[in-house]
Amino acid sequence: MSKGKIAVISGFSGAGKGTVVRTLLEKYDHYALSVSMTTRSPRDGEVHGRDYYFVSHEEFRDAIDRGGFLEYAYYEGSSNNYGTPKAFVEENLKNDRHVILEIEVQGGAQVKAVYPDTVSIFIVPPSAAELVRRLVDRPDQSIDFDTVQKRLRTALRESADIGRYDAMLINDTGKAEECADAIEYICETGDTSGHAPDLTFVEKFKAELEAIIERREKERN
Repeated sequence: MSKGKIAVISGFSGAGKGTVVRTLLEKYDHYALSVSMTTRSPRDGEVHGRDYYFVSHEEFRDAIDRGGFLEYAYYEGSSNNYGTPKAFVEENLKNDRHVILEIEVQGGAQVKAVYPDTVSIFIVPPSAAELVRRLVDRPDQSIDFDTVQKRLRTALRESADIGRYDAMLINDTGKAEECADAIEYICETGDTSGHAPDLTFVEKFKAELEAIIERREKERN
């Protein structure tokens, strides 16, 4: 029986999940990061086959018809369609490698329906204020006010789903390696009891985030 396990990693934009995953892949050699397929155009710096597989709508539809996705979201006419290629995941599981899927809540639910032993992990920042700071002060890009507000509202919606995850990890500054080690422990043991979602933290985070969104709107007006 394969020892490989699927780990769904989700989190808000700005939570640092990408950094956690990179740290995990650098520290442990028995992981594979699944690369999603998308119909959207590449952004500056993105590379086909590394960041995403950039395909046409016809290619994406063909993959759906062939049963080539483990999970996917497709909307006719939309440029923002995404899917997880099935063959890559199954091949790595067969070779006893844990497969990381950086996907959203709906996709994670689809995967878990097919692979019930999938572990789902949600990455959060230590506070709503820290989330805003990371979005506003990102060194790699400048994000305008409306984009930040949109991402904060998305985070507010996504926070309602954290309780559906097996585990929640708080990615504080300088704690990416600790989060990576926690993911390794969960994948190797299947034990998420020490990292169950803290719903008290989630409710406090949501209240703080709502207040911040409202205050930012008032300050702009």
